[in-house]
Amino acid sequence: MESNERVSDTFLATARLAEECARTLPPAVTQAAARMAQAILQGNRILTCGNGGSAAEALHFSSELLNRFERERPPLPAIALCADSATLTCIGNDYDFNEIFAKQVRALAQPGDILLALTTSGRSPNIVAAIDAAHAREAHVVLLSGRDGGDCGRRLGVEDTEIRVPASNTARIQEVHLMVIHHLCDAIDNHLFAQD
Repeated sequence: MESNERVSDTFLATARLAEECARTLPPAVTQAAARMAQAILQGNRILTCGNGGSAAEALHFSSELLNRFERERPPLPAIALCADSATLTCIGNDYDFNEIFAKQVRALAQPGDILLALTTSGRSPNIVAAIDAAHAREAHVVLLSGRDGGDCGRRLGVEDTEIRVPASNTARIQEVHLMVIHHLCDAIDNHLFAQD
């Protein structure tokens, strides 16, 4: 019975956080989706990165764009910087783990591209470095964060968007990040392929 209560409490904690985010996050999500859709319309791409569970969510987002979300449509340009284990381990071994995304951003990002960076803590040095590299390449950043946004949040400029989950529990933040990813995919599709 105790484990049933724990599961129930977890569901309820997630639901309470989702309800709070439903009140506070829509403007940032809407802004981020509009910027992503505009970038795609202008021939730009979306690069994604994250560590651990956030890497899985970065991959999830890019796969939804490259294949499809809920409607049939052409593939959309997205690159998951956390997908290539040879590149990640090469950079990490030859240089530094903090450079695994930044070096790829410096190689691939073009002015007007968007970096979707995911971090629950906002403190990941390799995400901070990726944000700095994106700015150096004149790419914009959409940051999915939690807690106080950390160093990553403080690195953002006026052309960037932070979608910060108001929580400190990593699992709850990641659950909301997944919902945000789905909202972004839906909104991008609606921007680009609105049905009459």
